[in-house]
Amino acid sequence: MNYNFTDRVRKVLAMAREEAIRLQHDYVGTEHILLGLIREGEGVAAAVLNNLNVDLDQVQEKVEESVRRGKATIALGELPYTSRAKKVLEFAMAEARELNHSYVGTEHLLLGLLREEKGIAAEVLGQLGVTLEDARRETLKLLGSEPSAAPTASTPTASAGGGTQKGEKKSKTPALDHFCRDLTELARQGDLDPTIGRAEEIERVMEILSRRKKNNPVLIGEPGVGKTAIVEGLAQL
Repeated sequence: MNYNFTDRVRKVLAMAREEAIRLQHDYVGTEHILLGLIREGEGVAAAVLNNLNVDLDQVQEKVEESVRRGKATIALGELPYTSRAKKVLEFAMAEARELNHSYVGTEHLLLGLLREEKGIAAEVLGQLGVTLEDARRETLKLLGSEPSAAPTASTPTASAGGGTQKGEKKSKTPALDHFCRDLTELARQGDLDPTIGRAEEIERVMEILSRRKKNNPVLIGEPGVGKTAIVEGLAQL
């Protein structure tokens, strides 16, 4: 394949196989891939569904209502993918290609499931009001590449208080913003607490980061010993 599956997608596909075994099926279908996607629950696809007000538990319930438990014995080898499931993977790669992505992520997998309209996964998502257009639009929004023009200095945008605010800067990394905290930006805004008594550790981290090679510091310790405080202190320098 020309496109690399992300670790999350590989995990989803492994979970899809587990779901097929759990349901005593001797194949992996679109329904199993959707169940794997729901179980993984932390990728961009899950964020897209959450933003579309889809209850992930309800997705699982509807899938299990739509399929019957099979009679297959426990599978030790690889389970074959159905023709529809294979088509989903092809569609996922096509979605990645159309977005100029060199990887296939959970978001592309979700779009692939929706594009295979005759699969059980697409039927279930359709029953919950999820369309390919809505999912694609929300994906583009999360990835920061939505087709609509970004607000300019002369374009009023909605503010948190319900009014409008001119020149509101649009994030260039909305997907990262969804899953992570930008400590540098928080430090710039003065939203981080001052770090006290960690000067030596912060200096050591800076020393490692400044190396030409082997410049990846690793902070190891039990929860609550101050690893995050060291990073926050570094961000405030």
